[in-house]
Amino acid sequence: MKLITVHETVCLESTAIDAKVQHLAKNNPLARRLTSIPGVGPIVSLSFIATIDDEARFRKATDVGAYLGLTPRRYQSGETDWSGRISKRGDGAMRKLLYEAANILIQRVSRVSPLKAWAMRLVARRGMK
Repeated sequence: MKLITVHETVCLESTAIDAKVQHLAKNNPLARRLTSIPGVGPIVSLSFIATIDDEARFRKATDVGAYLGLTPRRYQSGETDWSGRISKRGDGAMRKLLYEAANILIQRVSRVSPLKAWAMRLVARRGMK
């Protein structure tokens, strides 16, 4: 009997937290704009806003990618010059959330958009990862 009570309490608290996250995302204009992107929900948008914090720190959009560790790793020495996979520097949790959002866009969103077309060309060129 006690386990059922604990389960009900956890479910109620989880629902309350979900409602709070939905409310926060709905009342934030930037989060609302980010959730309009296919695959991006309230958790991803609020996490992105919290991670970036002050957008004035970045001069260009590519600087945000570098901050999150989404730029290719580069090695240059003498005649050797190669560009590898992403550097994985920065916030790993945010990178995982963005990866999941991109997978949802590629695999589950059926609506055609310029963003999805770009993602599909990238998948054709580089693969799913």
